[in-house]
Amino acid sequence: MPLCDSQKRCIQMIRISFIVVAYNAERSLGALLDDLLAQTLPPEQIEALLVDSASADATRSIMRDFAARAPFEVRVLDNPRRWLASGINIALREATGDAVIRLDAHARIPRDFLANNLSALSRGENIVGGSVLGGEIHTAWEGVMRAVDTSRFCGGAAPFRNGGEARYVDTLAYALYRREVYDRVGFYDERLRRTEDNDMHYRMRKAGYRFYFSPDIVSYHAARSTLRGQLRQKWGNGYWIGRTMRIQPRCFAPRHLIPALFVLALILCLLLLPVTPWPLAVLLIPYLALDIAFAARDALRQSHGRPLALIALPFLFPAVHIVYGTGTITGLLTPPAKEEPHA
Repeated sequence: MPLCDSQKRCIQMIRISFIVVAYNAERSLGALLDDLLAQTLPPEQIEALLVDSASADATRSIMRDFAARAPFEVRVLDNPRRWLASGINIALREATGDAVIRLDAHARIPRDFLANNLSALSRGENIVGGSVLGGEIHTAWEGVMRAVDTSRFCGGAAPFRNGGEARYVDTLAYALYRREVYDRVGFYDERLRRTEDNDMHYRMRKAGYRFYFSPDIVSYHAARSTLRGQLRQKWGNGYWIGRTMRIQPRCFAPRHLIPALFVLALILCLLLLPVTPWPLAVLLIPYLALDIAFAARDALRQSHGRPLALIALPFLFPAVHIVYGTGTITGLLTPPAKEEPHA
C-alpha cells in the first residue's frame, strides 16, 4: 500500500514517466502531445520520454518542438534499432518516475486520463488501466475500419476493448505500472517485434502482479484507415504470435489462436470436399451465422456509414480471420532466425 494518509496525498506523491515510441508519426503525434499538455496533473508530476525510431519524416522535429514548449521535463531519445521493444527499453532506462505509462503515437487521451490512472493506482494497485475505444471517425469508410478494429468477432475481444465494471483482467493496453514492477520483472524481450506486451504481461502475472481494470480510465485508438493497412497489421500481429510461440508459448490467451485454428479447419474441410461436403458445411454454417450477426450489430453501432458497414463487414471479417490465422501459421512454420540476446 502507498505510504500516505489519504488518496489525494498518494496521488500528489506519484510522478509519472510518460513514454511514446514513434516511427514516422508526424500526422498523429502532435495531437497526443497536445493531450498531454492538457492533463489536469501539475507539471511537476510528469516527465515525458519521447523515443524516435529513426523516422524519415518530421517526427523528431515535433518531439523537439514539444520539448521546448512543455512545462515539464521532456527528453528526446533515439532508437536506432527501430523496433518497439528496444525503444521502450531505452525509455525505461532513462525514466525517473514512480510510475510508467506508454502510449502509441496515434492514441488520444482525455484531460483526466493520467489523474484517473493515479486515482486507481493509489488504491494499492500496481498495474491499472481502462477502456481503449475507437478513435474519432469522419467518413463512412473510417467507420467500417473502426468496426473491423474493435469488433469482438474480429480482434476486439480483449477486456480493455469491452468496458464493464471494475475488476481484475488478464491484460491491459496503455496501462500505468509502478516502477517497481519493471525493477522486479525486467525489460522487454527485444527478440519480439509485435508481441512484446503479451510476453511482458505474462511475466508480470507469473511474478504475482494483477491487472486492475477501472471503468473511469478511457483512451482512444485510431484504427488503420485503409483496408491494406488493416490487413498488413493483422498479418503482422498473427505472424508474431506464431514466432513468439517459440519463445514464450504460455503468454497467449486461447482467443489469440482461434484464427489459426479456423484456417487449419478450413483447409482440412476443403481437402475433404471431394469425399464429403459435410465437414465444410458444419464449419461454415455457424461461422457465417456469427459473421452476419456481428456484422449487423457492429454496423448499427457506427455513427457514420452504417449502410456501407452492413455491406462490407460480412466480407471483411472472414478476410481478417484468414489473414491473421495464416500469419500465425506462417510464423510457427518459419525457421527461427539467429536469436538476439534477451534485453
